[in-house]
Amino acid sequence: MSVKVITVKELASKIINGEKLFILDVRNKGEFDDWKIEGKNVEIMNIPYFEALDGMEGYLDRLPEDKNTAIYVICAKGGSSMFVAERLSEAGFSRVYSVKGGMKAWSEHLEPIKIGELQGRGTIYQFVRLGKGCLSYLVESSGEGAIIDANRMIDTYIDFASQHNITIKHVIDTHLHADHISGGRKLAEKVGATYYLPPKDAEEVMFDYTPIQDGDRIQVGNVTIEALYSPGHTIGSTSFIVDEQYLLTGDILFIDSIGRPDLAGKAQDWVSDLRQTLYGRYKQLVDDLIVLPAHFMTVKEMNEDGSVAEKLSVLYRQNHGLNISNEEEFRKTVTENLPPQPNAYQEIRQTNMGKIQPDEEQQREMEIGPNRCAVR
Repeated sequence: MSVKVITVKELASKIINGEKLFILDVRNKGEFDDWKIEGKNVEIMNIPYFEALDGMEGYLDRLPEDKNTAIYVICAKGGSSMFVAERLSEAGFSRVYSVKGGMKAWSEHLEPIKIGELQGRGTIYQFVRLGKGCLSYLVESSGEGAIIDANRMIDTYIDFASQHNITIKHVIDTHLHADHISGGRKLAEKVGATYYLPPKDAEEVMFDYTPIQDGDRIQVGNVTIEALYSPGHTIGSTSFIVDEQYLLTGDILFIDSIGRPDLAGKAQDWVSDLRQTLYGRYKQLVDDLIVLPAHFMTVKEMNEDGSVAEKLSVLYRQNHGLNISNEEEFRKTVTENLPPQPNAYQEIRQTNMGKIQPDEEQQREMEIGPNRCAVR
């Protein structure tokens, strides 16, 4: 019996399509507990590699009883998973796959999903980074495109645009990111696009950019993108209304949570801004805008097609963070119930300011782990 190899792109398609999968993660328990593959029909178990060195006999009662069940083995970088997959094959399992590149590759995969058509004769796409919970966007019309909240894997956007005959004219960050390294500036430089950043988040940046402020409009073919100043996650956080249909909220509002205000060390200062954005500025918008956030926390927030989107009116009914009427209770919730801060978030902020220039492998290490942008 031979072990097969599966790419993270193939694995992502299976998860998004809702296939039942059995995944065996062979990283150590601490890494597994902190961050793992999730999916609506995914069963996952952890057997650390060093425990599997002597064979799989002691674990057979925890593995699928039917030895024809496909087992997908994943590790940190793709080496240990192949060894364990071979042991499973020797134990009689006939459909064993080693995930190429491991969790490192899983963290970097972007899955493009079409969100919908735009009234101004265009399309909006969401790029889902399943391994990090990051969401980025492409708005296109008449052969022109704008990328919002690009991840550092910029070739994915360039290749997708090329395949669809789109020229990327604009690259926008909703705020200065602290949980992942932005690819915005690098992408803009590579394709000759204009790079936009909210100026209140850019006071310490070491590079040139085009300021984007409340009420500014960017034209993409026949489609208009309008900036809406929406501070709270950062002092410069800016949302974008696309073609009067979609509200790109950055890290201010998620499907099942709200943004945290503490990643620049100013939670007490920014909590009032966060409340004013969520309970004031957004309340003035039309209810049927579709919210498209920059992150999702769990697979429960994903729709059947793998997209992450919901009407603003639905979120005002169902999202706990939008239903805390007492201001003091709201303040307490968003300042005292915060998850651990993202891994290396200070270094990530400095990278996104242009103050440090880590190499590619260092950037990968900085981003390891789940995103932690939300107040749960």
